Amino acid sequence: MTTRRTPLPGVGTQYDFATESGHHLSVVLHNDGRRFLGFYAADDPDACLLSVPLEPEEATALAHLLDPAPLDAVRTDGIDLVTEHIQLGARSPYSGRLLGDTGARTRTGASIVAVLRRTGAYPSPGPGFRFATGDTLVAVGTREGVDALAEIIAGG
Repeated sequence: MTTRRTPLPGVGTQYDFATESGHHLSVVLHNDGRRFLGFYAADDPDACLLSVPLEPEEATALAHLLDPAPLDAVRTDGIDLVTEHIQLGARSPYSGRLLGDTGARTRTGASIVAVLRRTGAYPSPGPGFRFATGDTLVAVGTREGVDALAEIIAGG
């Protein structure tokens, strides 16, 4: 297995992955947040057979399918806490709204401890923080609380 990172000036970054069995795929992360999953011919590493565009929510879901364990698990006094990244997609009822509008901590017991945006990270956002489509929310709580928060953010 080999992995290679290639900067694409003005575009983003391409990550190439070759498996032990000789399959080649890549992930291209564009500077504007778009993501593409590419599949290549085994005998020609430059021949892309298929390119699949992924919405941010789809990329997150695929990552969770490949590694279903929480991103960072913390065990404290017999209580399992998880830290997870939750994508705020275009269909979220909270896009453009304030963090306080979610009632996240009251409704789920989970906390949004940071918001990651293409322009930077916003640690410890207060209730007046305004969400934007494409934000990644960093949530901490119990498995059930974080799952409930993800459902609320998705509009479920």
